[in-house]
Formats: sequence, structure tokens, C-alpha cells
Amino acid sequence: MQQVRDLERLGVIPPAQRLQNGYRRFTSRHLVALRAYRSLAFAVGPVAARSTMGALHALPHGEAVARIVDLHVGLARSRDDTAAAVRALDSIVEDSARDADPLPGDTMSITELSAAIGVRSSTLRFWEDEGLIFADRPDRASRRRYPPAAVRDVRIVAALRAGGYRVPAVRAVMESLRGGGGGKDAADALQTRLQTLAARSTALLRAGADLATLLEHENQQRADTAPPRVL
Repeated sequence: MQQVRDLERLGVIPPAQRLQNGYRRFTSRHLVALRAYRSLAFAVGPVAARSTMGALHALPHGEAVARIVDLHVGLARSRDDTAAAVRALDSIVEDSARDADPLPGDTMSITELSAAIGVRSSTLRFWEDEGLIFADRPDRASRRRYPPAAVRDVRIVAALRAGGYRVPAVRAVMESLRGGGGGKDAADALQTRLQTLAARSTALLRAGADLATLLEHENQQRADTAPPRVL
């Protein structure tokens, strides 16, 4: 019950009517709001869910609807990014299978690799500091050189990051890959993310009906309390 009171205080659910004995009186409208918030919290996270629920009460109807549409757009963009990462990873694995054995000195500089992969040199250094990739560098004074295996790792890290994976998750995948997993762990990670995004999108669709009900109620309430028009 304390959680419900907290959600009321945060504006996630409408204010409850107070009875003479001090108890709150909740209605079916509050149940709809709680159900919508629960689905939203799973779909987009509790912070965004609280912000969205507050927007239903604070924003004009059209802007509130636009806020909800933006949530769908964000999840769709994440799905597109992850699907693109899956395709990129498939290409990396196919290229690796076709590559000839590397020749001595067959390496790339950090500038060449940055241009080839499409990420900043500073990003490559950050990934190296985080243990995601490794360069051939006998000592701190030597320039970084990336052999074909390191280039492949960079491409996989770039695909995972583009797919929405944070550094700790990418590190775990790369450590597993270096243990002999090939590209399977990275592919599994991206497929898992696609499944998670599908579940979140389903939750957002489930919240949609409840949000529409709440928006209709807000619209009607504003119409009922609006001052009469002077003709």
C-alpha cells in the first residue's frame, strides 16, 4: 500500500479522494493507471514510465499522445539498430571464414582502423582501456597496430555497441569469444536483445489501451471544468 501512496505522490496515479476518516478512496481509474504504469515500467523503465504518466495529467491531449508515440519510436529504433548489428555480425563471421591466413606485418594503424570501422580513434582507445579490444603494442612508446584478429574484435564490439549493449555486457561477450566461442556468443547476445525488445514492445502495446482510457478521461475532465464559452 505504501507503494501506491508513493505513486500517488509522484503523480503516476490520480489523487485519491480522502474520506472523512482519512482513508483514501481508490477507483477503477486508479487501477487502470497502476496497470498502465506497470506495463510502461517494463517497456521503457520506471523513470520514463513515471514521466509519461505525469505527462498525461500535465500536458495538452495532443502533446501527451505525442509523448506516447515517441516511446514506440524509441523501441522501434532500438530494434532496427539491433537487427542491423545482427546483420553486421553475420557479415563479420562470413568474412572471417573466407579470410586468408594473415601475413607478417599485416596490420592496421589506429587511424586506418578508425576510418575503416567508422568510429573515433578516442573510442578505440576507450574500448582498449575497458578491455574490449587489444592492440599489438610492445610498450607505451610504440604505436598501436591491429592485426586481423584484433580488427575482427573491433568490428564485433562495434556491432554489439550499435545493438545497444553496454560496456560490461560487451566485455563479457568478448571474453567468452576469446575462450573459443567464435561469433556464437555475440550472435546469441544480440538475439536475446531482440527478444527482450519484442517483450518490451508487447508491454508498451498492452499499456496503450489503458493509456488511451486515461487520456479520454483527462480530456473529458478538462472539458467538464472548462469555463463556458461566451457567444
